[in-house]
Amino acid sequence: MQAQTLKTWIARRISVRTRLQQACVHYLLFLMIVTPKHSFTQAARFAGLHKSVFCKLLRDHFHVAVYTLEDLSKTQAKQWAKGLKSFKGLPWKIVILVDSTVQHRARLPPENTKKFTHGKGYVIGHQWTNIIWVIHDILIPLPPLPFHSKAYCRAHALAYQSEHDLVVDYLTNLNLEDYIGSYDPHDVIVLADSGYDNKKIENAIIKKHWNFIIALSNGGIESYKDELRQALADA
Repeated sequence: MQAQTLKTWIARRISVRTRLQQACVHYLLFLMIVTPKHSFTQAARFAGLHKSVFCKLLRDHFHVAVYTLEDLSKTQAKQWAKGLKSFKGLPWKIVILVDSTVQHRARLPPENTKKFTHGKGYVIGHQWTNIIWVIHDILIPLPPLPFHSKAYCRAHALAYQSEHDLVVDYLTNLNLEDYIGSYDPHDVIVLADSGYDNKKIENAIIKKHWNFIIALSNGGIESYKDELRQALADA
């Protein structure tokens, strides 16, 4: 496929104003193709444009990515939600995956970073909570949730929310009808690892009448053991 053909194909699928298309398309290609450290200078060299083009894009139009991804997600979800079938023989038809990604930072001192438990050990970086649909074996990404540290919130006059609070708000306000039309809530399953073993998150899912499978954290395992011991004692 020729470069211009690919650019045209991408431009037709992103809902941005015409004057922003060139910058958006080049920046998307840059992020997909170039693997070393990303910067405005590198993006400008890759696209053959001045770096101020990308600086202005991210500074003045940083919400474009969120709006565009949400629009694309709705379009794709409506397309694949027709004739829903059970997921791989399981009793559910719609799977919502919740997971976190830590973006490592090389620049020191980095802004809006925190020390996270991620896998084995700790890492320092920006954390994003990713929400993904699975319908008919098709992955449909939803806008991710950025985590802001307490220091960053103080500096920018923002209300601090923990990662769990962000997920609760997101799931509470997630209106599936906007994506797939009418559906049976019992067809939905939410999957998450032990990092989201939290009563508030579980209650938010229950209020939606959805199902969930969340791995137990160490604290959750101990709580389960205590409840089991108490149940055996009462018996």
